[in-house]
Amino acid sequence: MTDVPVFVIAEAGVNHNGDIALAHRLVDAAADAGADAVKFQTLRADRVAGAETPKAAYQKETTDAAESQLDMLRKLELPWEAHAALKRQCDERNIEFMSTPFDPDSADFLVETGIRRFKTGSGELTNLPFLEHAARHGLPMILSTGMATLEEIGDAVEAVRKAGAGEISLLHCVSNYPAAPEDTNLRAMQKMAEAFDVPVGLSDHTMGIAVATGAAALGASIIEKHFTLDRTMTGPDHLASIEPDGLKQMVDAIRTVTAALGDGEKRPAESERENRVLVRRSLVAACDIAAGEILADDMIDAKRPGDGLPPAMRSALVGRRANRDILSGAQFAMEMFD
Repeated sequence: MTDVPVFVIAEAGVNHNGDIALAHRLVDAAADAGADAVKFQTLRADRVAGAETPKAAYQKETTDAAESQLDMLRKLELPWEAHAALKRQCDERNIEFMSTPFDPDSADFLVETGIRRFKTGSGELTNLPFLEHAARHGLPMILSTGMATLEEIGDAVEAVRKAGAGEISLLHCVSNYPAAPEDTNLRAMQKMAEAFDVPVGLSDHTMGIAVATGAAALGASIIEKHFTLDRTMTGPDHLASIEPDGLKQMVDAIRTVTAALGDGEKRPAESERENRVLVRRSLVAACDIAAGEILADDMIDAKRPGDGLPPAMRSALVGRRANRDILSGAQFAMEMFD
């Protein structure tokens, strides 16, 4: 795990529904929420799915159940000519433009568009020739690992390293939409970090923001979350996405948790130093003590504030002779005793 701030990717994906104006509105929503990047998908449907490939069950819930996955994807392609304008808008809004490629030509095109890093989907983790092609560009790569075993992840990491990828990061993921929190197994992030010595994070498909916030608390370096302008829209991913208000709440929660993590050193915070004195205790006289009296345990009490002798010194005072009169309630000092 790294100690840098969490990199938050607002996953617009295909939630533009093929409408370029809607894609631009998604960029604004991601920027307004404070995300670090907004990510789309760059694909040519004919290169992704065969003509007879069925839809996943979750896709049938909010799209025409009778159409094929290929027909659905054709409607959701982000036109390549739209990328440049979206990239310019992202630059103007100070948010990173990202898009996931699904074939070598898409990867090459995105490099020409000026992306800073590749983010590949879970379905491509075992598509090693494609990953190697992308890696040869030398950019940082973020690999989603949904549905994968540790061995499959290792094969992918080895392949992109050998092919020349920049920094490699891994996102734990459960490829179900929505994913159940009890299936999420956030501790797998730590396992991947230990196994491959790379930054890790979460591509979160659960409902709400609790799991993403928990991932930040566990030290995730990257968190990706699907978002939409309206969860009731027709389309495969809207229902499992969060809306702009939820995205902002998630970003704010992640920033708060990240700030709270600190450096791990146990020491008083600067803000609590005054309270240390006010709420800790010092040894005081439990009664009036005359000069020459021998101090007994029942003559000692401990009261606030804590700017005198600490209670841990109680046994060191028992048996000492007072060299002056000490009033009840007075703080003890060593010079009061012989």
